[in-house]
Formats: sequence, C-alpha cells, structure tokens
Amino acid sequence: MSRFSADTRLSAAQVSFALNAPRARFTQATAILCGALLTPLAIAAEQPVDHSQHTEELSPTVITAIAPSSPLTIVTNPKDPRQPVPASDGGDYLKTIPGFALVRNGGTNGDPVLRGMFGSRLNILTNGGMVLGACPGRMDAPTSYISPETYDKLTVIKGPQTVLWGPGASAGTILFDREPESFGELGTRVNASLLAGSNGRFDKLVDAAAGGPLGYIRVIGNTAHSDDYRDGNNDTVPSRYDKWNGDVALGWTPDADTLLELTAGKGDGEARSAGRGMDGSQFKRESLGLRFEKSNLGEVLDKLEAQVYYNYADHVMDNYTLRTPSGTGMMAGPMASNVDRRTLGARVKATWRWADVQLISGIDAQTNEHRQRAAMGIDTYKDVPRNKDADFHNYGVFGELTWYAADRDRLISGARLDRASAKDFRQTIGSGMMNRANPTADETRADTLPSGFVRYEHDLADSPTTLYAGLGHAERFPDYWELFSPKSGPAGSLNAFDSIKPEKTTQLDVGLQYKTQNLEAWVSGYVGEVHDYILFDYTPGMMGMTSKAENIDARIMGGELGAAYNLTSHWKADATLAYAWGKDTSNGTALPQMPPLDARFGLTYSEDNWSAGALWRVVAAQNRIEQNKGNVVGKDYDKSPGFGVFSLNGAYRIDKHWRVSTGVDNLFGKAYAEHLNLAGNAGFGYPANNPQAINEPGRTFWTKVDMSF
Repeated sequence: MSRFSADTRLSAAQVSFALNAPRARFTQATAILCGALLTPLAIAAEQPVDHSQHTEELSPTVITAIAPSSPLTIVTNPKDPRQPVPASDGGDYLKTIPGFALVRNGGTNGDPVLRGMFGSRLNILTNGGMVLGACPGRMDAPTSYISPETYDKLTVIKGPQTVLWGPGASAGTILFDREPESFGELGTRVNASLLAGSNGRFDKLVDAAAGGPLGYIRVIGNTAHSDDYRDGNNDTVPSRYDKWNGDVALGWTPDADTLLELTAGKGDGEARSAGRGMDGSQFKRESLGLRFEKSNLGEVLDKLEAQVYYNYADHVMDNYTLRTPSGTGMMAGPMASNVDRRTLGARVKATWRWADVQLISGIDAQTNEHRQRAAMGIDTYKDVPRNKDADFHNYGVFGELTWYAADRDRLISGARLDRASAKDFRQTIGSGMMNRANPTADETRADTLPSGFVRYEHDLADSPTTLYAGLGHAERFPDYWELFSPKSGPAGSLNAFDSIKPEKTTQLDVGLQYKTQNLEAWVSGYVGEVHDYILFDYTPGMMGMTSKAENIDARIMGGELGAAYNLTSHWKADATLAYAWGKDTSNGTALPQMPPLDARFGLTYSEDNWSAGALWRVVAAQNRIEQNKGNVVGKDYDKSPGFGVFSLNGAYRIDKHWRVSTGVDNLFGKAYAEHLNLAGNAGFGYPANNPQAINEPGRTFWTKVDMSF
C-alpha cells in the first residue's frame, strides 16, 4: 500500500487521476511504443543556434553532458532534447549541468543550487530582466516561471566572476535569453515540439516568427502537463502539474546595426507538492520589456545597450484546490495564502574598444514590492485586501575590462558598487495567539556594497590548453526570504530584519580546458571564505518548526571535472564529476544542505542520422550534515544513502526538418531520493514527526518530436 494512501484516499487529486487514467495509459503506451521503435541514445556535443538560417538542420542527438565553452562559462541551447526527461521549468533544466543540484519539491518547481549555494546567491535573469518569486517559502522559486525550451540560449557563469548582471551573484549568474530574429528578406520560420511520456506527461510548444529586413514578430506558446508520478517502490508521489506560457516579441531593425524590441508575456499554472502543507494553485506571470541596441558606433565607442523590464508574479497557495484538507491539526479546514511581487528594473551599458582593451561599463537599477493576504475558507482570500509588507531598491554602477595582453594572455577584471535598501511595512508579526506588534515597522535599512573580480587566462603555446585563475569578491544584501521569512533573528535581536548582516564571499577559482579533435577535458576548482553567511536554524515545537536566521562564517570548496573522448568515428565516451564541500567555521560543524559527490558516465554510438547510448549517474552518500539547519526552503534532517541510476536514450533525424528523440530514465526502476529535498516538512503524506525524503520517479519513458521550418 502507498504510504500516501492514508492522507489522500478521498482527495480531489485521486479523483482527477482516475478520470484521466485512460488518457494517461494511452500517452504512456505511445511513449513506450515510440521508444521501442527507436534505439535509445546518449551524449553529443552542443551545436549553437544559427539565427541567420531559419531552416536549421536538426541534430540527431540527446544531450546528457555539457562542457564549458570558456573558463567558468557554459553556453548551451535549451531547445535540444536531453536526459533526464526534458525539463518542465528552469530549475529542472539546470540540474542537468555539472555543479548544479535541485531542492526537490515533487514533480516541478524545484529550487536550483550551484556548488551548494542557494537563493539570491544565484542571479537568474530572463532576457536581461530579473524575475522574482513571491512565496515566503519559495514554493514559486524564480525558475518556476521559466520554460527553458522557449529560450534560444542559456549562459551560466560560475562564481563571482562577472559584474554585468546585477548585485550579489556570489555563486553564479544564470542567463536565459531569446536572440533577436534576423531576416534578410521577407520570410517566416516555425519551430515546434511535442513531448509524451510516462505519468501522463504531455508538453506542446510552438515558436514562430515572420519578418523582413526592417523588423519581425515572434510568437511563442507552450503548455506542460504531468500527473502524479510513481517512485521506484510503485508508490504515488503527489506531483501533478499544469503550466502554460505565451510570449510575443516585436522587433524593429531599420539597419544591420540597430535593434528596438518590445516583448510581452503571460503565464499561469498549478502544481501539487509532496513536501509542503499546501499546493500551488496559481503561478501567474506577467512580463513586459523594451530593449535598444546600437552597434558599430565608432572607433572607440562600439556598442550601446539599454533596456527596461517589468515582471509580476501572483502566487496562490491553498490546501483545497489540488487536495482535500486533512480535517485535523492546524490545517484542518480549507485555507489559502495569496502573495505577489512586482519588479521593475532598467540597465544601460556601453562597450568601448581600444587596440588591445575592451571595457563594458554601465548602470542598473531595480525596485520590487511584495504584498500578501490570507484567509480561511474556499476562495475567501479574494475578498481580503492585499497588504504591502516589503519594498526593496538597488542601484548599481559597474565596469568590466578585458585586456588582451598578448596573443595567448588575457586579463579580465571587473568592479561594481551597489546601494541596496529595504523597508519593513509589517505592522504586526507572528500569527494567532503569537501575533504581536512589529518592532521594526516602517523602518528602512540600507547598505553600500562593493564587489569585484580579476581573472587571468593563458593559452599554452605547445598544447591546446587554456589555464585560468580568478579571485572574486561579492557582497550580497539579504533578500526577502532572509529578512521576512524567519520567525526570529540572532539571539538578542529584534528580528531578522533588524540584525541580519550582508553576506560577503571571497572566492578563488582555478582550472584548465583542453580540446583536440578526439579529446575534450576540463577541470575547475574553487575555495572560498564567506563572512556573515546567512544560515537558518529550525527548532521543533508544539506549533511546528520555528525558524531563526543568523550570521556565521563559513568555508567552501569543491569543483567539477569532465572529459569526452571519441573512441572511434562512431563511438564516444564521456564522464563528469561534481563535488561541493562546506564548513560552518563559527561552530566547527558541517555547512548544511550540501549536495553529495555526483558522477555521470555516458557512452554514445552515432551515425549521420541517428544515435544511441546510455547514461549512468552515480551519487555518493551524504554523511556531512548538520541536523535542523539549512536555508529558507530545505534543511538537513538526516544522512542520505548513495544511489546509481541507469538510463537509455536515442534520436533519429528523419530529415533536416524533423527529429524524434526518446529515452528511458531510471531503466531499472530504482527507488531513491536526492539529498536536497523537502523531507521533514509537514507535507502531503509526510507527517512532521516522521520525516521522509521525497522519492524520485521510477522507470520513466518519454518521446519527443521536434520540427523546424
């Protein structure tokens, strides 16, 4: 019997599953049949999108490993099929890149972690604008609003090694971008895909554009659906979701060096969560953007870029839309919480070039406000006015200089200065009998924060090898989740808003890249000191977990390495390894919520029009934990065992316009759980006094059809 049955026997979600079971079985049967007809596949090299060719020939590959394109930088095409099953959101996609992990939340809406670092230590931008979630517990992490396949390029910059894209990026910068269209003459292009898989997975995407030399219009729409999945024990895990997005871009290109583009988009969705006391019944998104680019301005001033953006997230959490209220305890009856966040930002930057020097300099600004409301009963929250509880502002100036010192030597450096502030609008804090006046009501706190880096890159004369070393420093203002979500701050403080200090990270990154016709290898390592690291401490109590935020000092280190070798003209083998380690030096304990050692091994056979291969992922046990400490989302509750998962995949290019790819994830139906997940929360089927890890899906079949004209 499923361990969820006691809590979900009469749930609305099970009724929905029963009604949709015939469709789910048909979809799964279709995926299995396609998978049987097409030989499974594996790994392939990335192929960049060529936007000057609108009838691009589709590569017959499934991506399972990604190598850096330059020191500390990864660039990939998120439209390419990959294994595990193509992602439902931005976080799901990032976990396929070495060094990333995910705080698991069930079927979707996981929170990305890079090198053990989480939250606003990662700057996540879409088309140059920042999208921020609203849930105090990050149920709607920023990546929840990102459908990766609707973007043309994903760029990841690891560590504090850029200053161009906003403040506080101590762990890294993540850019999801849509490239401007380029039509030499009147014409159109259409890209579309269809994905079907186990557990009722069914995704659709259409990306079409039309235009000419003077401009273009681009329209993108997608939907994604999945039912609750079954884990390796054949137990049902509450994880059903439905999502949709629609975006449009209008571009004006009066000449080859000028672009003015207006973008607009909307989206929404709902998702069941195994590890939380509520589900997400609304993930509404609204986006607007305007950007201007002018290139080849002169001999020194080469390019000018300016943009403004607006992003709005309106999120609803409740315990009645996608489940039935428990009838007992603190959440016995129906209740809902509605939060929203409105973000407005702008950036202006200029590129300057001299004989052997390039300088990118500019200014940026961002402001966002957060509101909330809640009520008991079904949809009664809609009659409650929204209350503004927080307001944030950031103004920054930056410059990044590249000096081509010699043919094989480059020195890259950058600096930025930010003025960050936050205002606390809460008049009371706590709830119920614990409700009390807020001692920091209407107070504002502000800090001036410097950041910068310097990196040296050298190409060896007698070897196709690049060596690099970079030292970076980033100071990060505490985010909404760290100032407003904790129940208290450090001992003796009024609250977290009053006392949590900005986080200061100093990190050394070193590595090398080697590339020949048959062998590509890379290694990157880092070691860092974090002063005033913001840590969450959770204490069990009669009213549930009580959270406290505090500042500690920490030491971090780790790295990633990988290699891909062409054994013959048809066979290719590759492997990647990622490891993150952290220590709370203030208390002499392990830094919590660190992902364990993660290794991936692949073998591929490829012909001109098809390829087949296997992926074996091996994850070590995580024994370095600090119980009941973590971040605003997850905490260490117990050690986790290691596991290995074996998968097969394959692809066939029918012609230059059509490609079919297919895969079997977790071929042997392994029952396993990731170390980073919402175990221990009072979630759906997970009692707070009996924490269990949320298991990953069991054997999963999927088939994806891509079309490009």
